[in-house]
Amino acid sequence: MAHYLVIVESPAKVKTIKKFLGSNYTVMASNGHVRDLPKSQLGIDVEHDFEPKYITIRGKGEILAALRKEVKKADKVYLATDPDREGEAISWHLYKALKLEEKKTYRISFNEITKNAVKASIKNAREIDMDLVDAQQARRALDRIVGYKISPLLWAKVKRGLSAGRVQSVALRIIADREEEINAFIPEEYWTLDAHLKVKGEKKLLTAKFYGTEKKKMTIGSKEELDEILKEVETSDYSVTEVKKGERAKKAPIPFTTSTLQQEASKVLNFATRKTMRIAQQLYEGIDIKGNGTVGIITYLRTDSTRISEEADENVRRYIGQNYGEEYVVSGSVKKSTDKKIQDAHEAIRPTDVSRTPAAMKDSLTRDQFRLYQLIWKRFVASRMKPALYETTSVKISAGKYCFTVSASKVVFEGFRLVYTESEEEKVENNVLLKGLDKDSVLTKDHFETKQHFTQPPAHYTEASLVKTLEELGIGRPSTYAPTISTIIARRYVAKEGKNLYLTEIGEVVDHIMVQSFPAIVDVNFTANMEGLLDKVAEGKVEWKSVISNFYPDLEEAVQIAEKELESVKIEDEVTDVVCEECGRNMVIKYGPHGKFLACPGFPECRNTKPYLEKIGVSCPKCGKDIVLRKTKKGRKYYGCEDNPDCDFMSWQKPAEEKCPKCGGYMVMKGNKLVCGDAQCGYVFVK
Repeated sequence: MAHYLVIVESPAKVKTIKKFLGSNYTVMASNGHVRDLPKSQLGIDVEHDFEPKYITIRGKGEILAALRKEVKKADKVYLATDPDREGEAISWHLYKALKLEEKKTYRISFNEITKNAVKASIKNAREIDMDLVDAQQARRALDRIVGYKISPLLWAKVKRGLSAGRVQSVALRIIADREEEINAFIPEEYWTLDAHLKVKGEKKLLTAKFYGTEKKKMTIGSKEELDEILKEVETSDYSVTEVKKGERAKKAPIPFTTSTLQQEASKVLNFATRKTMRIAQQLYEGIDIKGNGTVGIITYLRTDSTRISEEADENVRRYIGQNYGEEYVVSGSVKKSTDKKIQDAHEAIRPTDVSRTPAAMKDSLTRDQFRLYQLIWKRFVASRMKPALYETTSVKISAGKYCFTVSASKVVFEGFRLVYTESEEEKVENNVLLKGLDKDSVLTKDHFETKQHFTQPPAHYTEASLVKTLEELGIGRPSTYAPTISTIIARRYVAKEGKNLYLTEIGEVVDHIMVQSFPAIVDVNFTANMEGLLDKVAEGKVEWKSVISNFYPDLEEAVQIAEKELESVKIEDEVTDVVCEECGRNMVIKYGPHGKFLACPGFPECRNTKPYLEKIGVSCPKCGKDIVLRKTKKGRKYYGCEDNPDCDFMSWQKPAEEKCPKCGGYMVMKGNKLVCGDAQCGYVFVK
């Protein structure tokens, strides 16, 4: 009997795939990549057409030996690594490492690990797609060149084993840009005015919001403006001038891509991008379902396509018709995204079998697996359901020369909302008082409610919003979002507090060097264009080594210039007036993974270290002692009193020595402006 060998990446898949194939198939795992560039050197021969030098990854010798043993016995070898560029490259490396040139070797790929998909892939076996392999080789070579050429400069400048990366440097720049925007933001005051009105014949009060004049919307910018409006509306008669009724439809969301799954799982489930991908990988590779054995329950998790197969589309529509009613099934085709950056190589992320409801799967899944599967299942089913319909009512109420508005909406057809509501869906208020309201309704003022507000700065990036921005800018690909974010957090360039991402002191230093010496690397457009070139390599339109050869000379020149500039700067430890209590030497400032710290220059004989509290030359507004630059446990900068914890003064913005001429309070620096630390005062001085 013929004997076949199937090689997959992950041991978890072995169990799942084994049961779909006959006894003449052996299924083994490579445990990811088996060859890579050496860690000890660049591994790219820049003198000889940028030829990469691949070596066996340490620890993979035993796996390769076991695979070679099985290869000898096999009549055919099927390489069944993941269905993307990385997977294609792993298949090619296996082909080379196992010397499969003499064997009948085929590449198979499947978007879902189900019996039908696996069997169909063997029927449609093909050769390794070298265009996809070359696109991955180009990405790996680019990342290696950037990392290995720039990182030594960071060590020289910051004196620590830091590293730079092609995509991570851009992600860091995006976060740094946002921090600068937030720090320079000046809040602006505005007021809201609500009128609580009695409607004749009704017990409840009607709440109307101030709009402006009949024809023009107004923003109330100060207490003086508010008082002027209140004078007019206090004594005015109130009457309904317009009642508008309408309908609004909200379309169903499209199925998840990698990016939208990471965003929604962050918002709804509070999952980090890395956690989302880890759990999705488990759902894709196979879950042990009681009575069914191990089976993959979602499709491939790294995709930027929203397309689904005809078979899956038919199945989900049938399911909706049978379980919710035919009136809920959307008619016609669902519009796909036409974004040119989308590779559309795979389907969207969806359940492999829509009849496996979250409730039916609950006992077979862990809590986190269940929550993520439920999110994917609901989103997929909702995508083939009709829009939700709302009946809207908006009312205009006149008060002298001014105007107030009331609006409400009521769901008249649930549509997809029967299954799925998005995390950002607005709260639908349904004001029953509007039902009988018309131009003849008699209204009288009961009381007013006024509130002072201040405009808010742009929000700090979260993992979800950073993924969204990276995708919109065309930086990275579905497989790179989670590793990019994990890297900048692991290297402590960015601190994650709650859901927010903050630039750390060490991140600020690295970003500054990158912007100064390697502006092209941190340029968003340059990086997005590079992704476009890698796509062209994958399509067979561009030769991969030409991408490297065009990129390398500019980088090499930038590195040489940076080296010269750094050579002219003698970097020595800054000596402080803080005396080491253990040996009496003056302590010096050093950089560690968390930023600056004080260390004894007598290391290794004296190992004394202590936190470095940098004085900013400003007195504490509470107790008069010095304000120092401090850091949270995760590395985010703030300004606090040196007498902490006895004095609790703190500010995220840098305080200034000048006092506010309006209220006498302390002021903070925001770009080229000084702003009162008390938002209620709001005084701004341009330097």
